[in-house]
Amino acid sequence: MTPFAERRRRLLGQIGSGSVAVLFAAPEQRRSNDTFFPYRQNSYFHYLTGFPEPESVLVLDGSAQTAVLFCRDKDDLSEIWEGFRYGADVACEAFGMDAAYSIATWREQMPKILQNAQRLFVLPEEGGAAEQALVRHWQKIKNSAAVENLAVCLDEMRLIKDRHETDLLKTAGKISAAAHIRAMQKTRPGISELHIEAELLHEFMRRGARFPAYASIVAGGKNACCLHYTANKDILQNGDLLLVDAGAEYEGYAGDITRTFPVNGRFGGAQKDLYEVVLAANEAAIAAVKPGAVWADIQQTALNILVRGMVDFKLLAGTVEGNIESGAFKRYYMHGLGHWVGLDVHDAGGRPVLLREGMCTTVEPGIYIAAAADIPACFHNIGIRIEDNVLVTESGCENYTAAAPKSVAAIEETMRG
Repeated sequence: MTPFAERRRRLLGQIGSGSVAVLFAAPEQRRSNDTFFPYRQNSYFHYLTGFPEPESVLVLDGSAQTAVLFCRDKDDLSEIWEGFRYGADVACEAFGMDAAYSIATWREQMPKILQNAQRLFVLPEEGGAAEQALVRHWQKIKNSAAVENLAVCLDEMRLIKDRHETDLLKTAGKISAAAHIRAMQKTRPGISELHIEAELLHEFMRRGARFPAYASIVAGGKNACCLHYTANKDILQNGDLLLVDAGAEYEGYAGDITRTFPVNGRFGGAQKDLYEVVLAANEAAIAAVKPGAVWADIQQTALNILVRGMVDFKLLAGTVEGNIESGAFKRYYMHGLGHWVGLDVHDAGGRPVLLREGMCTTVEPGIYIAAAADIPACFHNIGIRIEDNVLVTESGCENYTAAAPKSVAAIEETMRG
């Protein structure tokens, strides 16, 4: 529990004396009637506690510099039906809290905790009705005093990964890469996209990742031109490309890899030409990632390569500079180069001017060409994205998803194997 305790210590130092921060565990989510989705803890709550149960509240007291957990009681009957509960006494010791109490008492204890506070921090819209009731009480006793957003502090903390986090991210990346290799080896004409999704899930679970980090995209042919295609229901056709965007979640941390490869194991001429353009953009962008690098400059490096390819293959007329200035390239490349990755696959934190050691980002250029009368037929319905996960290191970066093959030769060799 040392990393979690250290994060709480840092946050308590930031909010300071006279402040109280309150965080709520994620609620259980109903799937249908009396069945529920598998439980996943709120990312902020997990970041500070590691505590896996719903119906829990964390209270950080800046004056006392203490962390107090409110959680469910031990309940023999509930545990027979639904599984183990820690209970307050065990949770206090196991999760390194200064104190822990029954969740049934938190409402009566909060007025005492807030009585002498001058500032209240919450995560807006994360705590539901309980948070709203807390805010109303605060504004009543403090004459409509403002409530401050704890995410301002936490997002900055989550942006820089500690060693505990990078170890888990690398494991998620390793599992995700193995699943992409399995997908390549199992792909062939005539099977369904759903079949490949099943192979991905098989490898995730076999290697210890119970769930995917997000809904897997398994998009053959024209489906790859839909950026968030998740139906995964069509039959894979000979001569098409297959775009697979999938990652494992390991102990809460997300992998996020995209690979694009030929259904029949061999890239066709136009497919290979476009693929090499996207690969060049991916590799050039990764090579530019280092402390002090400007993210906008890295995006521009990748964009120049992509648009040069579009012009060279006559998908766009005019100059590279002109097509970038006009935005004409967005017909074929309509998303950004990457996003933070961590406890959430699109992780907390805005895009800074400069990269810093400990940041983890995706790098995912792409080209997507839907069929149209003004486009040569050889390029119709080709969607290509190549995505890796990159950790900014002291002197450069580490691509910790590089085990997933991405050169033309490596992909074709993997598919033959």
